[in-house]
Amino acid sequence: MKTLIIYESIHHGNTGKIGEIMAQSLNADIIKTNDVNINTLNKYDLIGFGSGIYYGKLHKNILDLINDLQIISNKKAFVFSTSGQGKTKYNKLVEQKLKEKNFEVVGSFACKGYDTFGPFKLFGGIAKGRPDDNDFEKVKDFAEHLIIL
Repeated sequence: MKTLIIYESIHHGNTGKIGEIMAQSLNADIIKTNDVNINTLNKYDLIGFGSGIYYGKLHKNILDLINDLQIISNKKAFVFSTSGQGKTKYNKLVEQKLKEKNFEVVGSFACKGYDTFGPFKLFGGIAKGRPDDNDFEKVKDFAEHLIIL
């Protein structure tokens, strides 16, 4: 299965670290959102979309990219994110947008990541030291699940 990971990682590189581990585990191509050529997405069977969380949503560049996509057929997708809280509930909006574009959403992953965005900056951030080795193992487990789909 030919796989592409599209990501946005801005402040501390948390999502980039997670994306790189996923890419290695899946033998996937990995690219930042601004470098995506929409016309090349057809050559992939599985596409991952990920970023940090900003005010409860994935990065605007990910949302804009998905909004710009045409209806796609026979494509699987997954969503991943990092945030101070590390909750998959933040992935729901992107999952829904992907379904509207006719993707089959086959997974969602989230983990904590060091977060100094917005008000968290005032007290030194949250989830310091994350993602950590335990998170990286969970990423590998998630990717292995995707391989068997």
